[in-house]
Amino acid sequence: MPLMRGFFSYPFSVVAVDVGGTKIAGAIVRYDDPDARPRVEGATSVPSEPERGGDAVLASMTHVVAQLMEAAPTPLAGIGCATAGVVSPRTGDIAYANGIMPGWTGQPVARHLAKRFGVQATNMSDVHAHALGEARFGAATDLESCLLVGIGTGLGGAYILKGNVIRGFNGVAGHLGHSLHHQAGNLECACGAHGHAESITSGTALVQRYQQVRPGDPIDRTCMGDEVARRAYAGEQRACETLSFCGEALGQAIGSWCNILDPQAVVLSGTVVNAGPLWREAIDRGFAQQALEPLKSTPIVEGQLGSAAPLVGAAENLLDALALSFDPVALAGE
Repeated sequence: MPLMRGFFSYPFSVVAVDVGGTKIAGAIVRYDDPDARPRVEGATSVPSEPERGGDAVLASMTHVVAQLMEAAPTPLAGIGCATAGVVSPRTGDIAYANGIMPGWTGQPVARHLAKRFGVQATNMSDVHAHALGEARFGAATDLESCLLVGIGTGLGGAYILKGNVIRGFNGVAGHLGHSLHHQAGNLECACGAHGHAESITSGTALVQRYQQVRPGDPIDRTCMGDEVARRAYAGEQRACETLSFCGEALGQAIGSWCNILDPQAVVLSGTVVNAGPLWREAIDRGFAQQALEPLKSTPIVEGQLGSAAPLVGAAENLLDALALSFDPVALAGE
């Protein structure tokens, strides 16, 4: 359950922003009642265009936040960010980002926004934020533990325990895509290593496999994941084989992760969740191949919050940080 928020009287709002490899999304997360799910309003987005470099992405992110700050009702608790890359749990800086986000490593996201707008700002990994949103108000609300798997441009995840995300000492916990997969062979991952699950299970990998190009090669952006799925359900054999292969490979990986973590359930989130029943059935098939017998009945469900999950999670992360630093004596001036 969420931490106590005695430092704010309802209603109040948080400006939330989610930065990924494809787009920068933002919204106002409104908390009108302590017993109600927060409302996500005024959603907006711009392309992230990561090839422009980290400084340009940070500038675009700042512009989105500025627009939302103008529209945000008062009182405003602050700015909650969710971003691609490894986020330092102590500073909110980008500790590491792979080749999908060139120049993103080292960007002082939370500190920059706090200084620019004069309010409290926090930052966490986008997949961690996805998980926190689903843990507090979505598919994992009533679960003791849960493994969230985020399938989009890359492949990420998070382990949820008692409503909180396990981040790890360096903020790296949950980078599921960078575990070895026996079918990845010598394919190069975006992180520079070889044989990682992300290189055959992510949305990017699905498109590369269908277009028969290797990681790093140019791709036809008129034929992305949604088009591959459309062609599969129209009966095209290569599209069907692509969805089946990538889905089964992901299911095998999920089975292996469950053998380690033994979650109460697995929650699937991210844009590739929309790939349809052919992909989903392949996940179940792959999972059954790898999960230990006591785990074969582990539910695999879809997230409930969709694209709002990381925005809600980013807002919750801000409120958690404010609660941990809340000093009622100091606030009262005593």
